[in-house]
Amino acid sequence: MNPFEMVVAIVVVVMIASVIKARYKLHGGDGDPATARENARLRQEVDQLKDRLAVLERITVEKENSLAREIDDLRNR
Repeated sequence: MNPFEMVVAIVVVVMIASVIKARYKLHGGDGDPATARENARLRQEVDQLKDRLAVLERITVEKENSLAREIDDLRNR
């Protein structure tokens, strides 16, 4: 086998491996049920944290607005 044929063979093997890897990932990775459960749990936790962050942001904005109103009320006296 000459060097050119070896290079071509290596390229073909790498291409086939990358196609198989891409298909494997497309169909859900390793298919381990424990991993799927962990991913679902983590997604749920992230959603809960996003909700909590939204509430904290709303509270912070409300407090800033109420503090600004109180300062304005003190100035207007």
